[in-house]
Amino acid sequence: MPDPIKNLRKADIHLKGITAYLSQAESHQIIFMEFDEDVELQEHSHESQWGVVLEGGIDLVIDGVKQSYAKGDRYFIPQGVRHSGRIYAGYADMTFFNQPDRY
Repeated sequence: MPDPIKNLRKADIHLKGITAYLSQAESHQIIFMEFDEDVELQEHSHESQWGVVLEGGIDLVIDGVKQSYAKGDRYFIPQGVRHSGRIYAGYADMTFFNQPDRY
């Protein structure tokens, strides 16, 4: 990540192998995440989420449909939709959360 991102506050995300930086706004958050090991995401839901894959890969199961995403891909998870997945070591993304207090 470039220095302007690294100068943001670190996000308090309880996943192994993650480094994450938080851009906070009144109505939403943008998180810049990097993973240095594989991580399994347990099924959960929250407000809507939109992400752009910057490096590596992720498998997401969104509302029962599995799809793989790689560098340059975008994904969207609507509000309240159950989702889970697998993040692979080397993955990095920029994610918009439509809530001000996700992290």
